Amino acid sequence: MQRSLFGHLDGTPIHAFVLGHADGLQAEVLEYGGILRRLSFPTRCGRVELVLGLPTLEAYRRDTANLGIIVGRFANRIAGAQFQLDGHRYLLSANEGRNHLHGGTLGFGRRVWRLLDGSETELRLGYRSPAGEEGYPGTLETTATFRVQRDAMDVLFEAHTDAPTPVNLSNHAYFNLAGDPRIPAARQWLSVPADRYLPVADAALIPTGEIASVTATPFDFRQRRQIGEPADHPQLAITAGYDHCLVMEPGRQCSAELHSPHSGITLQLSSNKPALQFYAGQKLDQAHPQLGHGICLEPQSFPNAPNEPDFPSTILRPGQTYRHGIRYRLQSDR
Repeated sequence: MQRSLFGHLDGTPIHAFVLGHADGLQAEVLEYGGILRRLSFPTRCGRVELVLGLPTLEAYRRDTANLGIIVGRFANRIAGAQFQLDGHRYLLSANEGRNHLHGGTLGFGRRVWRLLDGSETELRLGYRSPAGEEGYPGTLETTATFRVQRDAMDVLFEAHTDAPTPVNLSNHAYFNLAGDPRIPAARQWLSVPADRYLPVADAALIPTGEIASVTATPFDFRQRRQIGEPADHPQLAITAGYDHCLVMEPGRQCSAELHSPHSGITLQLSSNKPALQFYAGQKLDQAHPQLGHGICLEPQSFPNAPNEPDFPSTILRPGQTYRHGIRYRLQSDR
């Protein structure tokens, strides 16, 4: 593991860690936000950068697009920035209008994680979220472990709590497998074995509670196809492009496959969660006009689950262990 100083946050040194081998997949992860800043893979034509990253710590502090962060305590949105649990109503920080997004004003993606352990191919970070942080009940002890092999990276999130609390952790990397910021991310090909999706009510992107079929809609990626430009569909008109939760077929865990015909690289993603938030990155140009294009594929539990009794529960209780494992496997046909 290569460790280097990336910057300072209020006098605290922030380090970057590089994992992997020179002839295989390599990842760079920051102590700040557990950010996946770089992920690169070698081909016969050279090493290809797979995710979008920023050059400095200050750029990440100003970032509004959540580039590469660990999202938590709760990935995605909670309506009205509140929920009820065991007879108590909890008020969360409202950081997107009246709603709560990606854990709140700072969330896990703008906190300093501590180094627990590391080797040439593995990094283990920890964060202790105290009771009341962003409005959540319970103290949550969380670890994030990154393991890099020659052609794959595993990310494992684990958490324990001393009081019942919602937990939904994921990674918010933006992928463009072309390795060229001039190539639109929409030219990538995507397949996801999801037969349903969660429609949203309006531009606030809160699910309506319906779990709708993808059949005969632009949300059907069961056969690999190019992402392309937004189709003519009321849901895509609301969001100006894809920003929806795709729900896996019954009995299937989350998976997806992304391919760039430009680089010949294919990413196979798998996770033990039931859904995948697919965001086409349509607001990236507003936040980072010079950065290029990327899409987010975020395995997770259902958004707004604490307020939807028909959605799978996201409540973690004392004595239980939250585990979310994500595997990113790469291959190249060149």
